Amino acid sequence: MKETVIETKDLLKEYRGRAAVERLNLNIGKGEIYGFLGPNGAGKTTTIRMLLGLIKPTSGQIKVFGQELRKNKLQILRKVGSLVESPSYYGHLSALDNLEAIRRILNVPKQRIAEVLDIVSLTGEEKRPVKGFSLGMKQRLGIAAALLGSPELLILDEPTNGLDPSGIQEIRSLIKRLPEEQGITVLVSSHLLSEIEQMADTVGIIRQGKMVYQDSIAHLQQQAAGDLRLAVSEPEAALALALRRGCGGEMQDGRLVLPRMSDARVALLIKELVEDGHAIYRVEERRQSLEEFFLQVVEGGAS
Repeated sequence: MKETVIETKDLLKEYRGRAAVERLNLNIGKGEIYGFLGPNGAGKTTTIRMLLGLIKPTSGQIKVFGQELRKNKLQILRKVGSLVESPSYYGHLSALDNLEAIRRILNVPKQRIAEVLDIVSLTGEEKRPVKGFSLGMKQRLGIAAALLGSPELLILDEPTNGLDPSGIQEIRSLIKRLPEEQGITVLVSSHLLSEIEQMADTVGIIRQGKMVYQDSIAHLQQQAAGDLRLAVSEPEAALALALRRGCGGEMQDGRLVLPRMSDARVALLIKELVEDGHAIYRVEERRQSLEEFFLQVVEGGAS
């Protein structure tokens, strides 16, 4: 069983009686990229601030590396790197000088600066003033700063926000390399499903402070797979045959609607329908995009 890095139980944060985060149960395994997904204002940043000890929960429990954050805050945070919203830097200083200022606070070896610059692909740019960096380069510098302390857990809040397609691709590629090359567990928040889908192993969808979906990306894709629609000569009799064969299904607008199944099983069912005397007029697969499924989950709040 995979070791748990972050676990929250019934996490609640209220502001003036209104819940910004409500009964949130996160479960993040070691070495995975966890996509924390939800619309703007859903409670992602509030949750991240609680995980980093920047604000106190109203109630509930946070465990990081198997320890309670409330009791072991300093010990835990030494092993955590973070980039919340936009990175902080001194624009007139070089990337090297910015990282040196943080290195002294963290008291890590000097060679670590060269290592993190290499990880984020900024080697060769370290002596330029940061004010001349592109937005994507500034984000990568922010991630470099978060990696200086050799963290076991990296928390990134909307790291691709405001970037152009090239910058988004750079950050995505960097995040995907971290677990395999550096052994780091990554929690990355976003309001863009397409971004999370391309880099995360597991996704948690939050809506109005509540977790409405938490599972693997593969399972999310399965649930959004769509269905199979058959126009047949005798739909009710065809449905009865499909049910007898264990295919499931229902009638919609005079058509037989079946859950998605393997090509071999579809071929066998059609063969049996034809042998049973049914005329098959049309077979079509209706695919639901992940965006449609995401909107359905977020707007409906269905788990």
